Amino acid sequence: MQCSWKAVILLALASIAIQYTAIRTLTSKPFQLCPLPSPQNCGLGGQETEPPFERGAAGGGGCDDYPYFSINATRKTHILVLATTRSGSSFVGQLLNQHQEVFYLFEPLYHVQTTLIPRLSHSRNAADRRVMLGASRDLLRSLYGCDLYFLESYIKPTPTNHTTDKLFRRGASRALCQQPVCDAFGPTDVNVEEGDCVKKCATLNMTLATEACREKRHVAIKIVRVPEIGDLRALVEDPRLNIKVIQLVRDPRGILSSRIETFRDTYRLWRIWRATGRRPYNLDLSQLTVVCEDFLSSVSTGLSHPYWLKGKYMLVRYEDLARNPLQKTKEIYDYLGLPMDKNVEDWIHANTRGSNEPSAKHKFGTVRDSAANAESWRLKLSYDMVEYTQTVCQKVLHQLGYKAVKSVEELKNMSLSLVQDKTFVPFL
Repeated sequence: MQCSWKAVILLALASIAIQYTAIRTLTSKPFQLCPLPSPQNCGLGGQETEPPFERGAAGGGGCDDYPYFSINATRKTHILVLATTRSGSSFVGQLLNQHQEVFYLFEPLYHVQTTLIPRLSHSRNAADRRVMLGASRDLLRSLYGCDLYFLESYIKPTPTNHTTDKLFRRGASRALCQQPVCDAFGPTDVNVEEGDCVKKCATLNMTLATEACREKRHVAIKIVRVPEIGDLRALVEDPRLNIKVIQLVRDPRGILSSRIETFRDTYRLWRIWRATGRRPYNLDLSQLTVVCEDFLSSVSTGLSHPYWLKGKYMLVRYEDLARNPLQKTKEIYDYLGLPMDKNVEDWIHANTRGSNEPSAKHKFGTVRDSAANAESWRLKLSYDMVEYTQTVCQKVLHQLGYKAVKSVEELKNMSLSLVQDKTFVPFL
C-alpha cells in the first residue's frame, strides 16, 4: 500500500523526536535536587523563595561536582548575542571575545541543527521548531554552566576520550586557543588568527575547555538559530542563570544583499533576479520574509518591556555599531555591567580601519568609512529587489528606523543615509 505524504512527514518527525530523546537519555544521569545559590542572583531580596533546582549532565557526579552553581552563580554574567546570519553578529561576538574575563563560544547551536534537522534549516514546521528549540535551550543552559561535555552529544563524529577537531569555528574563541586548552600560543599572543589556532592547536580537549570556562568570570555565546526572544523566555527566567541578552538587528535589505554574496548556491535565484531584472517564478521568498517576521515579533516583544526581560535586554543596530564602534561598544559593556578592558579597545582600533573591501585582516566589515560600508548594499541590490523588500518588511523597517527609498536615484545617492537617528535604551 502506498504511503501518503502525511504519513511520511509524521514518521520523519517521530524519528527526530526519538533521536533527541535518545541523546537526552544517553547523556544525562539521574537528576538530583541541588539547593539554589544565593537569592541575590535572582533579584529576590533576602528571602529564599525559589525551589531547589534539578541538575543532570553527561560525565558528571552530584551537586558538589558543579562548583559553578554553588560558588560563582552570584558573579557570573551569561551573555547571549541573539542575531540572524549576515547581521554583523561575528563582529559583536568578537567585541566580547576580546575581554580577558569572558569565555566565548561561536554558534554552538550549529551542532544541534546539523544533528537533529540537518536539511530543515529554514523549516517553519511547528514540530521541527519545538524539537530544535527544546534541544537548544538545554544545551545553552549546560554551556552557561560550563558543562561542555553535553555538547559532545551533538558533535559528529562523536568525540573520543572527550577530544574532537570538529567543534564549529573553534578558532573564533580566544579561550580555546590559549592555555590551558592550547599550548601553541603564549600570553603575549593576543591576536591569534582563527586559521592559525585551528592549525596549531590540533584537537580540542573538552575537559580542558571546561576548565577554561570555569576559570573565566563570564560566559558569552552567539546564536543565529533561535528566531525570537520569546523562544528564550524559559532560559532568561531560569534563576540559576544571570542572562543578559543583546539582540542585534540589521536593515533587512543589507542582510539580503550580504546573504546573496555569501550563500551563493542557496541564494542563486536571487542573483538571477539581480542580474536579469526578472524575478524567477520559483524564487523562495521566505528567505527574506522569515527574517522580517522574526525581527518584527522579537523586537516587538523586547521593546514592549515585559517584566521577564527587565535588566536583561538591549537592542543594538548593526549600523550604529558600524558608524561608531568604540562608543557603541562602551554602551554595550555598560549595559552588561563589565569594564571594557584595553584588549577590547585595541581590537576595535585594529579591526575597524581599512577599505570598504573585505579582506583577511578586516573580515568583520566595519571599516574607516563605516557609515558608507554599513549601507553598501545600496550599490549591490537592484531597485526592484529593494522595492519588494520594503513592501514585505515595511513594519519592521519603520520600527527599527530604516528609511524606504522611492526611486533609483534615491537608492544610489550615498550622501543620504537611510538609517534614522534613533536611540534604543537598554531595558534596565
